[in-house]
Amino acid sequence: MASRRRAREFALQALFQADITGTPGGEALAALWDGLLDADGLGDARPPEADEVAFATRLVDGVVRDHEAIDALIEGSSTNWRLSRMPVVDRNILRMACFELRSAPDVPATVTINEAVELAKTYGSGESRAFVNGIVDRVARQLGRLNEARRG
Repeated sequence: MASRRRAREFALQALFQADITGTPGGEALAALWDGLLDADGLGDARPPEADEVAFATRLVDGVVRDHEAIDALIEGSSTNWRLSRMPVVDRNILRMACFELRSAPDVPATVTINEAVELAKTYGSGESRAFVNGIVDRVARQLGRLNEARRG
């Protein structure tokens, strides 16, 4: 069964790699798929399903394509934090969530926020969850995405 959460984890891995190494996001994602399909890459895990690959690709491509606007949105919504000083994991979770809030109306804002917080709990530091939640919530409000959930 395909999982968007798992797709977000794949996208986060690729964006993290791209951020650390300066590799283009698409190349980092292609390397991730190659590594996962390698005989030792999966271990006991199941291979990514087509829907997971498609959603992870959508996230990575969107973050790469819109990175300037997304980064400006994050910096404008963070208090006393420049993007370059944010932990790499948190920064890339925020980028994915902001892409979803800006460009994925098929994903409810509450789901985007919850998924970002879950990724921060799993992959970030002890403070990541609150940090990510605060910024993503501000971005969602700024974009009017939380209001539409209440109206619907």
